[in-house]
Amino acid sequence: MRTIRTAAALLTALALVLLPTAPAAVAAPGPVVELSTTEGGKGGEITVSGSGWKPGALLMLLICGQGAPGKGVIGGTNSCANTEGRAATVDRRGAFSTKLPVAEPPKPCPCVVHVAGVTGQQDAVDKAFTVAGHPTAPLPEPSGDGRLAVLAAVRLDGSSGVLVWFGAPPRREVVFTVGNLGPAPSRTRSSRSAPATASSRPSTRNASGAAPSTPARRP
Repeated sequence: MRTIRTAAALLTALALVLLPTAPAAVAAPGPVVELSTTEGGKGGEITVSGSGWKPGALLMLLICGQGAPGKGVIGGTNSCANTEGRAATVDRRGAFSTKLPVAEPPKPCPCVVHVAGVTGQQDAVDKAFTVAGHPTAPLPEPSGDGRLAVLAAVRLDGSSGVLVWFGAPPRREVVFTVGNLGPAPSRTRSSRSAPATASSRPSTRNASGAAPSTPARRP
């Protein structure tokens, strides 16, 4: 009887050893951003693409000074070329690709292309980018007072006029508000956008009050 119990125990132990071990859980990769080039001059254009984003999410793309991957953008929207920003919508595969004009931010480099979710996903990714000919300076110490954030819900403005029946493109504007939540005022510059089939119009504000809207065209 003792022999049978011993044999059964040995068989059980052997079975446990031979059982395949479950693979360790692999964390889902986060959103990724890639640039067609890491350097460009004012007036040029780069392609910004990404993967791993939530399908259908609306993203904003900005060139910002005083920024570095892993450190963020020091000074928030004060450091970004807001009027030359672009918006992109993530496709059903979680990818996007759009053109971004190269503009000189109001703060010196090191610079980044800042991609942040506006709707559906609030992740942000910064990719190092050099604006040729733009001043450079060491990164200042973060004050903790500046932080890019979406301050209002996104809405769709515009309507289809009679000309759409004759082949004219409908005009739509995706309006959202981004801002610097720190006490320092945000700098904005007005610009006039050309007619487009769709555009986004981000504005900036800070904790002390609102600033005028500044349009950012979506190609």
